Amino acid sequence: MSGEAGTLEAEGRGPTEVGPPVLPRRLFDAFISPGKMAQGVAEHPLWLGALLVSLALVALSTWLIPPELFVEAQRRAALERGVDFPPPTDRALGTFHTFAVVGGSLAFAVISLVLSGLYTLIFAFILGDEGRYKQYLAIFAHASFIPALLSVPLAPLRIATGDAQFSLSLASFVLFLPDGYFLNVLRMMDLTQI
Repeated sequence: MSGEAGTLEAEGRGPTEVGPPVLPRRLFDAFISPGKMAQGVAEHPLWLGALLVSLALVALSTWLIPPELFVEAQRRAALERGVDFPPPTDRALGTFHTFAVVGGSLAFAVISLVLSGLYTLIFAFILGDEGRYKQYLAIFAHASFIPALLSVPLAPLRIATGDAQFSLSLASFVLFLPDGYFLNVLRMMDLTQI
């Protein structure tokens, strides 16, 4: 066995069996070389580690935001509907904050699983690709790491603006445009998702 591997290395081909790249390398490649990451993940569709790291980052970014910001957003929405919104108690704020952290992370996980199934339906069944659900899930879990990581430095901006749902979009850079359709389209283009 070692003689065969030595012969392969001497010929410049390297060993025939290569294990999956480690999680930090795959996540780093998601930023720098998405094609390389996609190739490695397609060969070794490991998805759980990347998804858990993304969930932890989403939970951290949600935890950093004070619960009062979430409550204020709910209050404004209730007032727009004409519903009275009583101020919450301290215990209710703590419960709401815990629910936001846990619920946001669980929602992120469910969305990942559902969208991977949708990609499998579209690409594998409709377009005839040879990919499997596990491969699409692995690609989606690794790609989700980028917006999850970028949500952490966005937390201070959300606190400073007083908007728990603040995100950087293309509209953030074109402040001179009047309110209208074009500006709304640019608001929908989140920089972390592009």
